[in-house]
Amino acid sequence: KQWYQRRVAITAGKKAAEDEAWHDDDKLNNKKAQRKNAEEEKKKAALERKKLAAQMLAEEEATLEAAASSKTPAKKVTQAELSRRKEEQEHQKEESQKEKEEPIPENLNHVMTDVEVAQSVEQAIAALDMPDGVDMHPEKRVKAAWNAFEQGRISQLRAENPSLRLSQIRQMLRKEWQKSPLNPLNQ
Repeated sequence: KQWYQRRVAITAGKKAAEDEAWHDDDKLNNKKAQRKNAEEEKKKAALERKKLAAQMLAEEEATLEAAASSKTPAKKVTQAELSRRKEEQEHQKEESQKEKEEPIPENLNHVMTDVEVAQSVEQAIAALDMPDGVDMHPEKRVKAAWNAFEQGRISQLRAENPSLRLSQIRQMLRKEWQKSPLNPLNQ
């Protein structure tokens, strides 16, 4: 008996070793097998969904047939009912027409406020001329005004702050310029 058990154990060990030697560790084959399994699972899931949809459709049709058979036949419409419905429709049409008849507001694009109308060339030139006190383009004078402001103020700031660098003094100048009445953009 012992001899037989040893022999079985030895042959089982040899068989396991041989199986291990013949085992395929190829990654491509493993991926191929995984894809095949995934496709089979997808097919099974699709088949299950189809069965479920067919079952739900059959249940819905059964409920619709039951509901249709339990319905009472349609009531006959009398002449009085028809005339009442017609009056309601006419009443609704009148209300919708009243809503449509609201006055249209005036187009604000065509309203002429503060506009001079010229009948001749002289009147048009006079209308286009600006009054003397109004400057229409102050941004054109900004650079010249800045240079004048910087010339006059930089020497004062250097005397007040001798330890500051020129870039720091210019930063201070810019801050003052933003609030200065000499800045044409502030007027």
